Amino acid sequence: MARKFCILGKEILPGQSVELSMDVAKLHTHTPVQVPVFVERSLKDGPILLLMAGMHGDEINGMEIIRRVIRKKWNKPIAGTIVCLPVFNIFGYLNLKRELPDGRDLNRSFPGSKNGSLASQFAYQFMSQIAPNVDIVIDFHTGSAQRSNIAQIRCLLSDPVSMELAEVFSPPFIVHSGYISKSVREALNKMGKKILLFEGGKTNSIDETIVEEGLMGIQRILNHFHMKSFKLEPVENDPIIIKSSKWLRAPLSGVFHSEVKNGQYVEKGDLLGFVSDPYGSSERKIKSNSNGYIICTNEAPLVNKGDAIFHIGSALNTDKIKETE
Repeated sequence: MARKFCILGKEILPGQSVELSMDVAKLHTHTPVQVPVFVERSLKDGPILLLMAGMHGDEINGMEIIRRVIRKKWNKPIAGTIVCLPVFNIFGYLNLKRELPDGRDLNRSFPGSKNGSLASQFAYQFMSQIAPNVDIVIDFHTGSAQRSNIAQIRCLLSDPVSMELAEVFSPPFIVHSGYISKSVREALNKMGKKILLFEGGKTNSIDETIVEEGLMGIQRILNHFHMKSFKLEPVENDPIIIKSSKWLRAPLSGVFHSEVKNGQYVEKGDLLGFVSDPYGSSERKIKSNSNGYIICTNEAPLVNKGDAIFHIGSALNTDKIKETE
């Protein structure tokens, strides 16, 4: 007997293809704002996978990844069910802003409440109507502002199931990340769900390299769970596992020039870049204070003193250091 599957108050039968909407709020004009949710269920039972993006309205890479999944019809499984939520924070997306109109970060509002702030209502609807009905979640993000992340999966290294899934996804980097209070990762973990957080690129842009990494990872996950059957080339290099990381900050305000690339291995004392004044009278060199990989770079041309400019990650096994250009 087929497993019963309901989402957003609707039962999805085997073989059904359904477009639903999560209704949370209205615009000032009383026009309802609907969050589209695409559901594809196979005739054959299997895992229920949720692909979601747009938690922050200006993080476009993840939305583009899921758009291409739908366009390519990869979301039509041969077993199990695939749920696609391409644009979660529809308010932020309309304004190309990270936050909701109330200024709150949706990813710091979980599990939410029915009658709370707008962000809290969004979180509540997701946690009550969608989250209980899925098995695995892949949440797509980018770096904030002008900070560009190398393609990476963030998860808890001590969680063997999450690590197995991260290694199946096989991004260039797997970064240890604890659960942040009131984030969707923390809320889903408490619910007993497995979630991978993909990070790549920066806001308000589409980076083809990042999009391709995301698409390849999704293909590997779908193959792993026998939800699709893609012919894939073997992965050339295992992901580099980052056990810890720290930010290097701008020593003063000025024009920022980077001398390194995302993913590059650096050693303590290496020149990473410099900050200058706009008049050519002074420059301040920025040198690495540790050995590790550059997993995020600030691409802003102007920085203020204290701005995060390089995120340097220490590899779990330094004996297996490899260059990633």
